[in-house]
Parts: sequence; C-alpha cells; structure tokens
Amino acid sequence: MEELFLIARIAGRTVAINSDQVDSVVDIGEITPVPRAGAEVRGLAALRSRVVMVIDTHAALGLVESAIAPSRAVITMVDGHHYAILVDALEDVAPFVRAPLSGGVAVDGGWARVGCGIVNRDGDPVLAVDLRTLIPGNAIAA
Repeated sequence: MEELFLIARIAGRTVAINSDQVDSVVDIGEITPVPRAGAEVRGLAALRSRVVMVIDTHAALGLVESAIAPSRAVITMVDGHHYAILVDALEDVAPFVRAPLSGGVAVDGGWARVGCGIVNRDGDPVLAVDLRTLIPGNAIAA
C-alpha cells in the first residue's frame, strides 16, 4: 500500500519520513542551549508561540558533527510534545510503498536504530526512518 513520504537529507544521506510523523517543516532560527542536556539535544527554539526541543540528528545517530549547521527541521509530535528534528535539506513529498529492510541499504551504527524500511525512489533504495527513535529516551520499535 502506498504511503506519503517526505524525502529529506540527514547527515548527507537521503531518507524517507512517513508523512504521519510530520507535523510541519520549518526554518530554524535561534537555538538556546539546554544545560546538562545530552549531545543529541541541540537546545530549545521558539516556533509559532510554542517551545520545541531541537534534536541534532548527527549526534543522535552517533555521527561526526556537520561543519554546516542545519537550518531546516521537521516538526514531529511524540507523546504530546513537539520536537524539531534537524535535517540538511528537504527534497520532495511523494507516495511510495515501504518495504522491509533488505541488503540493498546499509544500516550500520545509528542508522540501524532509526531505519524502519526502504522505499524505491527512481530505482534507488532509500532508507525510511522513524523520527521517534531520535528522541532521547524514546525506544519505540518501528
């Protein structure tokens, strides 16, 4: 069955995010650091009269920090709270059929934790990710 996915780039990798997990996409402005928060929490930002926790995807995936600070984010809601998940770029929204993970997509390190399937985009396998798994303390199985 086809589902609608947002195609984005995270840490230089093209990923597919199920539209059910996307509240909105935004440009991120000033981020206020949170004392003693884990590296995956970049800080807090004010968006549309609400405060959201900003998640650094590079840190959450256990990757080296990007030399260029992401300025776009996908807003998702988990357990009634909004989170801004930083992305390198937003590319497209399109319907795809999600298939189980297979040998066609490398899912080592942090990618193995967030990967929940693959979609075929113009003949190329794209990792479908579960944004909820990027939230600190949230161990949801896809």
